[in-house]
Amino acid sequence: MSRGRVALATGSLLVMFAASIPVAAQKKVHEHSKPEAQAQKAQNLPQVLFDASVDPAAADLFYGIGGKKNEPVRSGAFKFVKEDVKESQPKFDVEDARGVRWKVKLGQEAKPEVAATRLVFGAGYFVDQDYYVAELTVQGLPRLHRGEKYASADDVVRGARLERKVEGVKKLGNWSWFDNPFVGTRELNGLRVMMALLNNWDSSTVNNSIYEVDGRREYAVTDLGASFGKTGNYFTRSKGSLQGYVESKFIDKTTPQYVDFVMHSHPFFPEIVDVSYYERRSRIVKVAQHIPRADAKWLGQRLGRLSERQIRDCFRAAGYSPDEADAYARVVQQRITELNAL
Repeated sequence: MSRGRVALATGSLLVMFAASIPVAAQKKVHEHSKPEAQAQKAQNLPQVLFDASVDPAAADLFYGIGGKKNEPVRSGAFKFVKEDVKESQPKFDVEDARGVRWKVKLGQEAKPEVAATRLVFGAGYFVDQDYYVAELTVQGLPRLHRGEKYASADDVVRGARLERKVEGVKKLGNWSWFDNPFVGTRELNGLRVMMALLNNWDSSTVNNSIYEVDGRREYAVTDLGASFGKTGNYFTRSKGSLQGYVESKFIDKTTPQYVDFVMHSHPFFPEIVDVSYYERRSRIVKVAQHIPRADAKWLGQRLGRLSERQIRDCFRAAGYSPDEADAYARVVQQRITELNAL
């Protein structure tokens, strides 16, 4: 089973910018720190990035890669296990009545991440088994270090993304967009286009995982929460922002052979912040650049097999209102049209 992650003119603005450094520091996982270190233990296993057996036209984009059979039980309480205080978003583990472990994420990434996993799965790539639950009762819920504003006195949290922890699946490490077994392939280039289509401005190594699943190594994007908003620097980017997504440009420029997609990610003034962090954010921009035109169109042809209903289902499953789901789906469809027009 698949594992299926401005110019600063015043002193006050300088203070604001400096305040963003701890946020950046939370993402300080070097691009080459250990993308393949643990994976070497299983280097003889087959390596896969893309599942050609997925038929976009037949994919269930409401329930996603995990399907209806693996969705969380939406009635009754979950048991609190532990809080993850190291991540940048509010997260904690719970266990349901069947003994299944789930990673709960709260906050502004919950909805866009669920919607993004549906669309990436529909294209044929590996993602986590994510589900959105509007209200979740958690037995034994303590006062959270982060995300307390999403919890009520009766142990109910609101707006939760639940990621299923699949038994028997082992994480081997992380992988880099620029150093992996699939560099130069149509499938990897298609996944790079997907990041631009989603406006996923946090496409970094730390958010890419290698899993050992059923005797093979699956390469997956395992954190898609920074999607469906506006790309940009710390002050201008957004997640799950309909207006930001609607107003964003998709294709930057084209040549007869290559396409550059819009992906703003790096901060201003690298000499003020951590230079290595600036360089890592700048590499994210390159994920969406210099993509072979034929590979971008190939992805467009696959996504073109999705129906309007399937695309709306991605956003319905993520808890968006019918009007929001329609609006997001229209942007996605327009971007697919742009790909097929290349």
